[in-house]
Amino acid sequence: MIFRRIKSEGLAHLSYFIGSGGEAAVIDPRRDVDVYLDIARENCMGIRYVLETHRNEDYVVGSLELEARTQCRILHGKRLPFEYGEGIGDGEIIRLGGLIIKALETPGHTPESMTYVLYDNGTVPLMAFSGDALFFGTTGRTDLWGTPEEAAGLLYDSLHDKILTLGDQTILCPAHGAGSVCGTGFSDRDEGSIGGERLANPDLRLKKEAFIAKKKAEPLETPPYFRMMESYNQNGPPVTGGPAVCSPMSTRKFKAAIGAGLLVDARMPPAFSVHIPGAYSIWLEGMATWPGWVGDYKKPIYLLLERDKDAALAATYLYRLGFDNVQGYLCGGFQPWLNEALDTEFLGLLVPDALAGMLSHEKLALLDVRSDAEWKNGHIKEAMHIYVGELGNRISEVPQGKPLACVCSTGLRASLAASILKKAGFKDVYNVLGGITAWKAKDYPLLYEKLLE
Repeated sequence: MIFRRIKSEGLAHLSYFIGSGGEAAVIDPRRDVDVYLDIARENCMGIRYVLETHRNEDYVVGSLELEARTQCRILHGKRLPFEYGEGIGDGEIIRLGGLIIKALETPGHTPESMTYVLYDNGTVPLMAFSGDALFFGTTGRTDLWGTPEEAAGLLYDSLHDKILTLGDQTILCPAHGAGSVCGTGFSDRDEGSIGGERLANPDLRLKKEAFIAKKKAEPLETPPYFRMMESYNQNGPPVTGGPAVCSPMSTRKFKAAIGAGLLVDARMPPAFSVHIPGAYSIWLEGMATWPGWVGDYKKPIYLLLERDKDAALAATYLYRLGFDNVQGYLCGGFQPWLNEALDTEFLGLLVPDALAGMLSHEKLALLDVRSDAEWKNGHIKEAMHIYVGELGNRISEVPQGKPLACVCSTGLRASLAASILKKAGFKDVYNVLGGITAWKAKDYPLLYEKLLE
């Protein structure tokens, strides 16, 4: 038997390759599928199946890409009208070399969610590929379809009547880990068993009514790109053979092109203090998710990078989100732009001591752009709160008339927020480097809403 776990950083997505007797299956593949083809080739295996645990919301699934290159069968739940692949029902068996895989319907996160249980020619389950039903430390979100009561109630039943009954020995293989937007309260690990979750996962200790109440109250964000992912993953995304080549562009061509597209500056926040007007500040690893919050699928994308060699990785991140029209990057980075004295814009930078001093003299307004959960777990007294993903639609709520500083946990998301404000016409904008992490390290005070309640 061959088993591989493939982690897509940034998305915190986990996919799996299993094989036996020259045959293999891939569970929840990402869109750039070469990694699975390489594993198959190295182990003299043919990919016979793709098993989808559910219609994913946070990335484009790679099932059709694998089908185009291997003629594999794509299987998924029957409770959604997919436009590709085949439906598989509760209790159906898949044979893979010397392995047996049993399909279980485990609705809740989505109505058609499946769990695939792996057996080694015996009656004792070895592994459970649980999709977004059961994670390490938490359970899947239930706010994406139906009513909260219906979805959470179904998930509770799926967990207790199906997944937990597989036995404590069963190795758990979820579709996401810490950092995913598909739940809250993840444990920071990618390995464990159902028995371990039975002991340590707080969601599994709740009675049904309490479980439903907890799921209804979870502070979750729903990025706008989820709608595109749902459409692609139900109806089938374009099959392109992989990410497009992201080509180098001269300063002249880059300057002429960016006005009609989306300009993403993937340098780190300190470097963004001087930038091309109109750029979004999204650090390289942030490209895995944040373009989905601010991007426009109808516009071409242009990149400004720290290093030219990062172009392929940036294009791959965008490809996983369904952004296929990545036209190119400024060759040589920002220096050629500066050398030609082309238009630049400035963003202020603050450290905690400077921020504290300016707040004490009421010289600026402070905008906290972290999530609701982060805000409630401690924020600066003078701050107002708008989540960075919602900022573009809530610009009218942002105070004007004095300089404005943005703060997040480390300064990464705050740089994106500051770039959104600059694009909206705000002039005197700052990013707090190190964010709340640095503020706490300097022993400045925070307010805690849980204590206030």
